[in-house]
Amino acid sequence: MTSTAAIAGSSPRPTYPDEARAAQLRAGNINPRTGLATDYLNHFNEAIMLLEMIPDMPECASDFLEWRPLSYAEHFIASNFKARDLAIEAYEAANADIRAEFDHLTDNMTRILAEVGSAMRQLQQDKSRVALAEQAIVWVKPLVMLTAGVINGAAEADVDSIMAGA
Repeated sequence: MTSTAAIAGSSPRPTYPDEARAAQLRAGNINPRTGLATDYLNHFNEAIMLLEMIPDMPECASDFLEWRPLSYAEHFIASNFKARDLAIEAYEAANADIRAEFDHLTDNMTRILAEVGSAMRQLQQDKSRVALAEQAIVWVKPLVMLTAGVINGAAEADVDSIMAGA
């Protein structure tokens, strides 16, 4: 029996489990190289957005104070993310070094936001809450960007581009 690929003069491209898995992760908006999803950053971006509202509307501090830290798994369990189970599974199977760097950054963001919330609860003056919110934004935004780089394999991509040029 002759296959369509043989008739066309080419052999069929084999599908390997790793390729299938990568396709599955990509379809779920999960980076197949790192096993991480940028959707988790929405959790921190929500806190940043609430902090950014405080200078113009100090009464929004109460909205920020309702924000609660969530782990990677907790975020996806609580979300409507279409591939949430896959995201959790991929995170758990991620390379230990990548995951350690990711966890370190997200733990720092969580700690900063929790401490800012704690301090903000102690403050009575809007002016002080505004200053604290503005400082928190300065601390957390760069960490979100660094975390996005880890999720997207930026360091890995840099090494790949350097090696390609060698």
